[in-house]
Amino acid sequence: MTDSQSLAVKAVIAVALAISLTGCGTAAKEKTAPCKRPANLTAYGPDPRRDCPSMTSVNGNPPQALAAINALTAQ
Repeated sequence: MTDSQSLAVKAVIAVALAISLTGCGTAAKEKTAPCKRPANLTAYGPDPRRDCPSMTSVNGNPPQALAAINALTAQ
């Protein structure tokens, strides 16, 4: 076996070993969800969200609003 063949065999073995090591333990991580908080822990902190105010009309004249949009796109 020449030096280049020996080097190629060693590289293939190293790549196969690296692939086999990266595959270890990933199945358990995919089955669990560590980012989800359990239901019994969600009530410990106050809820920072506020109630939304009532909706108000923004564009009282739709044709005028469309004309303004078209004027902006024409520029």
